[in-house]
Amino acid sequence: MKFMHPRPSSIVAALYTARDLEVDVSIMHGPSGCSFKHARLLEEDGMRVLTTSLADNEFIFGGEKPLGDVLRYAEDNFSPKRIAVIGTCVAMIIGEDLQSAIDSAGIKTPAIAVDIHAGYPENIAGVLATLEAAARAGWISGEEMDRQRFMMEKANEVERLRGAASAPYIEPSRGDLKHVAAKRLIECVRSGGKGVAILNAKKETAYMFADELIALHDACPDADITYIANLEQRGLPKVRSDAERILAGMNDAGVAPECIGALDEYGANGDVLGKRIKEISPLFALIAGVPHSIPPEYTQGIECFSVTNGPRQVAPLRAIGHRHVLVEIDLHPKTLGVRSIVESEFGAVIRSIS
Repeated sequence: MKFMHPRPSSIVAALYTARDLEVDVSIMHGPSGCSFKHARLLEEDGMRVLTTSLADNEFIFGGEKPLGDVLRYAEDNFSPKRIAVIGTCVAMIIGEDLQSAIDSAGIKTPAIAVDIHAGYPENIAGVLATLEAAARAGWISGEEMDRQRFMMEKANEVERLRGAASAPYIEPSRGDLKHVAAKRLIECVRSGGKGVAILNAKKETAYMFADELIALHDACPDADITYIANLEQRGLPKVRSDAERILAGMNDAGVAPECIGALDEYGANGDVLGKRIKEISPLFALIAGVPHSIPPEYTQGIECFSVTNGPRQVAPLRAIGHRHVLVEIDLHPKTLGVRSIVESEFGAVIRSIS
């Protein structure tokens, strides 16, 4: 399917994956402005992002020398434990050999070359290219590589079926008014009905989405609500650390969720969560993170309050019967670099109403 609305970039996906592998310095081999916003945000998360700043003359004559210079600069000035060289469209077009540049740079720091560009229809190409390079370098096992490939395929499947890749163009929306949805959610809880509150979030976004569950517990601590979270300890190093911190934060707030799935398993978690919902048989459900991963047959007849950070996810969620859809705007920038749970807009509204 050809999309007419913007889709995530494979280059950016490669950068985020390098961060999850605990790479200290990523070097983007291309123009200085390539993926600027995300590169800058990732520096908030502790990974330095450098660029070879290729200009028009290097577009013609090649950029191996600038890349070697930046590699040596990174090693001399930052003493990194790991380096990733991330390709760009320019590096691909001029046929740059990233691995050769690393080999001839004379550095001692373990480094991987990620040959990637933004022309792939699916951004998981950047994830897989980075992980394959990491597997070749012995940074992850073959078993973890196979697991990651499966997780990415499932995440893509969910987006194609019920997400932002389910139509050529999806109108962005801010979703429902948060105070109206919060008022109705509190009414459902106080009516005495059984409920379920689910965190099924993607990686670091869980630092904010977890707050929705905590806010509900703060408002109605004695309600008949089953709390569930995808905080099992699996995945790349940063993913495991994030899950551990978020679970500790929820426990400190008095929420002890059932753990179903890991933070990188949000796309593959749908059927397992759906079956658990059927067992609980709730009247209402609060689902934060990636609500559309749960197939609609499991939520039929349930009043769903779904929280996403994707404005283009509102229409698909409504299409599968989710009555209340909330959007946490600018969630991602607010969760980069954090190491504890961040208050959400919807959580703050729930607390104010209660």
